[in-house]
Amino acid sequence: MLGTEQSFSDHVGQREHQSVNLSDDEKWHAALSRDETFDGLFVFAVRSTGIYCRPSCPSKRAARERVSFFPGSMEAENAGFRACHRCQPREAGPSPRSRMIDQICKYIEANLNRKLTLAVLGEQVGMSPYHLQRTFKRVLGVSPRQYVASCRLAKMKAHLRNRETVNDSLYHSGFSSRSRVYEDVPGVFGVNPGEFRRGGKGLRINYGIVDSNIGRLLVAATERGVCSVCIGDNYEAVENSLVEDFPSASLFRDDDGMKAWTDALVSYVNGERPSVDLPVQVRATAFQSKVWKMIRAIPYGKTSTYSQIARQLGMPSASRAVARACATNPIALVIPCHRVVGKHGSLRGYRWGIQRKQALLNLEKERLREKHNSKIVDSPSSASD
Repeated sequence: MLGTEQSFSDHVGQREHQSVNLSDDEKWHAALSRDETFDGLFVFAVRSTGIYCRPSCPSKRAARERVSFFPGSMEAENAGFRACHRCQPREAGPSPRSRMIDQICKYIEANLNRKLTLAVLGEQVGMSPYHLQRTFKRVLGVSPRQYVASCRLAKMKAHLRNRETVNDSLYHSGFSSRSRVYEDVPGVFGVNPGEFRRGGKGLRINYGIVDSNIGRLLVAATERGVCSVCIGDNYEAVENSLVEDFPSASLFRDDDGMKAWTDALVSYVNGERPSVDLPVQVRATAFQSKVWKMIRAIPYGKTSTYSQIARQLGMPSASRAVARACATNPIALVIPCHRVVGKHGSLRGYRWGIQRKQALLNLEKERLREKHNSKIVDSPSSASD
């Protein structure tokens, strides 16, 4: 689910690539899926109508043989095409549809204590509830109700961290009752709201710290499984990261007791094993679970992109929600979110630092190359006569 620390316009941002060498097949796929993340990178024109559009244009698609691609509006118009009135490809920045959804998101964030129905939200932009539901989910990858719930949850967590009572936090964040927290956002706490307010008070968490070639590794676990993996430059940094997530839990450093699990991670980082198969205890939304499962299926030494995962989920416009699911992954390396990159291999954010993300990718590629070369050397056909 999308985080709500920033408005939707912050997620849309500016165009990420001003000149990108996309193949025509990639452009056509983006146009077919109406992927808004490609807006501003190219336009497509239909020769039979003489009109050019953004990749996200909602208009019906013509046959592939009638479509041409141009870097931008100027090139399309120089070739004799006219701008589409629906998607307004001449305008810089987000599409009209994205701006409309941005407007709705800002309204939601400013009115969390109101009853936010589809009808109420639709009135803000002159759209029917049915059309709003479809458009909102196509752009953001989540429904309006899920976005409202995630906004309220973020606000509730802020109140809980300030040691407000659960009931006051519920009221101030717009939830009508304690049960609605679980109905609207199931599985996001991992503990009940009271425990969250107390920072995990009553929970016993053991952890171990070891050195690795990417820094200090901290592995923390409850009696059921790994709940946190932190990476940092020193012992203090990784311990502080754990305390931030569980400020009131009972934390016990037990390097010997955690040795089997820390050794497993070190072996992985050293390239001695392709995955980390450990029992885990993390709670997730249904969307996060799907994303994390797909990330764990990415082969060692390979990468996928946020948009590819979104398409595999059947939600081509949800690449930003996929990125958010990666950012909220609490068990780095066990769920190898470093294998998810931006378009054309660009590195996006990584909680433990872009340099570590690059180092992990380089290490995996190098180990894969060494393994491949070893097989060639050992093969009978490579032996001398």
